[in-house]
Amino acid sequence: MEDLDATFALVRRAAAASPEPPPPRPSRGVRCTLPRAVSRLSLLVDLASLAAREVDLDALLRTACERMAEALHADRATVWLVDAERQDLVTRVALLPEAAELRQPLDRGLAGWVARTGELVRVDDASADPRFDPTADRTTGYRTRSVLVAALREGDSAPVRGVVQLLNRVDGPFDEEDARYVTALARELARVLAFTTLRPAVESEPGLVLRGPFNHVVGRSAGMVRVYERIQLAARTDATVLLTGETGTGKGLLARAVHVNSARQAGPLVTVDCTTLPAQLVESELFGHERGAYTGADRRVRGRVELAHGGTLFIDEIGELPLELQGKLLRFLQERQFERVGGRETLVADARVVAATHRDLGALARAGRFREDLLYRVRVVEIGVPALRDRGAAEILALARHFADAYARRYERPPLVFDEAATARLVAHAWPGNVRELEHWVESAVVLSPRGELSQSLLPPVVAQGEVRAAPGLAAGGGAVALPLGLPLDAALRRYVEATLEAAQGNRTEAARRLGVGRNTLARWLGRRAPG
Repeated sequence: MEDLDATFALVRRAAAASPEPPPPRPSRGVRCTLPRAVSRLSLLVDLASLAAREVDLDALLRTACERMAEALHADRATVWLVDAERQDLVTRVALLPEAAELRQPLDRGLAGWVARTGELVRVDDASADPRFDPTADRTTGYRTRSVLVAALREGDSAPVRGVVQLLNRVDGPFDEEDARYVTALARELARVLAFTTLRPAVESEPGLVLRGPFNHVVGRSAGMVRVYERIQLAARTDATVLLTGETGTGKGLLARAVHVNSARQAGPLVTVDCTTLPAQLVESELFGHERGAYTGADRRVRGRVELAHGGTLFIDEIGELPLELQGKLLRFLQERQFERVGGRETLVADARVVAATHRDLGALARAGRFREDLLYRVRVVEIGVPALRDRGAAEILALARHFADAYARRYERPPLVFDEAATARLVAHAWPGNVRELEHWVESAVVLSPRGELSQSLLPPVVAQGEVRAAPGLAAGGGAVALPLGLPLDAALRRYVEATLEAAQGNRTEAARRLGVGRNTLARWLGRRAPG
């Protein structure tokens, strides 16, 4: 096992150095003819590279299942996750053509046994094992014979996040080598999940909570759900997408999600930021130039449009694009044709365009600073990204914990614990810099908290002393609670928690989920007496 773990560590480092997507895999049912060891190691390369990208989580797990079934010569592979909110097992994805999703209690079946105990299970005849539950077979019409199940966890003493289950090896029962491999593979997949938005509600407790459908994109508020729905629909087409919203809301991350979840994911994602380039260089950056086009142009240079051929061109802050270049971009959007600066040859590039802006392009068009016909071509699919202050307190806390976990890993610090005063200020701050401001603040807190304890004294002054606002998003209907200036922090926290519980109709599990804490923390907050 130690040899496998050491090998996988080398694979992770190699994949981190080359985060490009893996090549297309053989379709299901086509067995790989590579030697077993090579096939199994290539699976780890694929998983490690996917972990760094903003893929749809179902796509990530689907890839894992397909590759596991291939590598272990199994007929089917399933990833069961422990749902921390419902306390059962759910197949987020499985190679099950009969059902999109299955759920099963933790106290039933071989998968439930492994989820509870963390023990590996290898069974040659499932029907002869008293722990086997045939409910799923009855639902799907499938007949399970041999089974290999391993716990998804990062170490022998770590909490179980789910299980990997392989069914019916096609060339005989699963053997000891298969068992060793799938155990190490499950540990590696648990490490992959630790870098996604499938995160534990409390690090020391078993299970996972879905914080968003895309890897690295956190948020489950109503506004973000609408964003995800549009991204998933738009990604299936080549339609031009316009992302709008304040600076720092994550438009660049969402543009990458459009690309990575599209049919163009194997092609390049090329970015041009209109705010960082002098106006006289924007045309050359976009469309390239010929040798001698201007002083200093001593060679032909391809522009971002050409470089994006076969992939996606992301034009960030398109509202800053000089008016004189907007016609040339309009022509490219309509015909996919352009000329380099100083050139006469008409060129063609097959690039899908995603644009983003924090400006009101309609107002710019009315003021004569943005072409109206370009506006219509750019916003075929318009996706408005909500400001952080409009996404609700639970989302602020979920994002803060997501960033805290990520930077604690990066800087090799213990998990960051927010004390109650810091939490109260966190949800009360207006976050004018949105997600970017929150991320930078959390990174600073991780650096300045070597023991993993964050108190209010470590908050930036603008957060620690800023004006307290009404906190939106406590109730499903968009309710709010007023936190007046001068209210003691303990009283503010209790009022906030009580309002959340009321919005959840007295359901403590749901209230804890909205606040991004465990039930024990919620009970402690509710038991705290407000001063005065």
